[in-house]
Amino acid sequence: MTPVRLTRYARGGGCACKIPPGELEEMVAGLALGTPPAGSPPAGDETMIIGLDDADDAAVLRIEGDRAVVSTVDFFAPVVDDPYDWGRIAAANALSDVYAVGGRPVMAVNLLGWPRDTLPMELAREVLRGGRDVAARAGCAVAGGHSIDDAEPKYGMAVTGLADPARLLRLDAARPGLPLSLTKPLGIGVLNTRHKATGEVFPQAVAAMTALNADASQLALDAGARAATDVTGFGLLGHLYKLARAGGVTAVLDAAAVPYLDGARDAVRDGFVSGGTHRNLGWVAPHTDFGRTGEPERLLLADAQTSGGLLVAGEVPGATVIGELIARTVPGPVIIVR
Repeated sequence: MTPVRLTRYARGGGCACKIPPGELEEMVAGLALGTPPAGSPPAGDETMIIGLDDADDAAVLRIEGDRAVVSTVDFFAPVVDDPYDWGRIAAANALSDVYAVGGRPVMAVNLLGWPRDTLPMELAREVLRGGRDVAARAGCAVAGGHSIDDAEPKYGMAVTGLADPARLLRLDAARPGLPLSLTKPLGIGVLNTRHKATGEVFPQAVAAMTALNADASQLALDAGARAATDVTGFGLLGHLYKLARAGGVTAVLDAAAVPYLDGARDAVRDGFVSGGTHRNLGWVAPHTDFGRTGEPERLLLADAQTSGGLLVAGEVPGATVIGELIARTVPGPVIIVR
């Protein structure tokens, strides 16, 4: 079978396809989905611990005592041309939302959109196989799912997990005096954009995207961390802004300490920057003091990641410390880049 450039069938790619964060927040404003309507019967011990308020990575519902269920969903258009790798990346990305709140994924269902008259179904099978294999590595069962005939190929998972309500990682738990740790290097977005435009393959990006955040999540919990998020479509700056805003703190980011994948700086220099990255930068810029940080560095810090690492308020063994949280001065920036 002749190789197919899957990324040519996608308007965007990976988590750069997300609706821009500013537009998304306006759209869901006032939709307190975690609050039952007036007149609803009492829910017993069921309590929405993490809902829509701060746009955390997953919803968490206490079901009884020390048990909570975690629920999330994530899907996107092809980010790489290899269908098996795309399936692995999409699954790792969806599972990451459970790890980002301190949970353990236990079950997932597939979500697949496929242009059946345009692309061979054998490719769809490879996508599903990739997702199954990564879920198996995570110890997460995959039980069917849902598919539609779609003009643009899309794949992802709805994931259910379990967590201890007393040991969660959440956005609003960020506090002054804590270091900021990053568990994966940045640059995934610009390398994927270059891949889509040129067909060049970047194994270092695929390796980063298919690496599970399971160990990083457990290490963060073991170290006593209580605030975290994963770095995906809104870029490091966007997710850092959400974390600092929810905690009422200011994040001081040491730009020189941020790790990048090989080739990331070259990709920015050569103009391989997605529209999502530009939108991310436009969203956070009014809330950020960039000092003397130049445009290429700003774009890298706002680079729309797919299946990125965890950003943790606290020290995590093996992670890179990239800054710290300090008390917020009002008025004042939410992020300071030095």
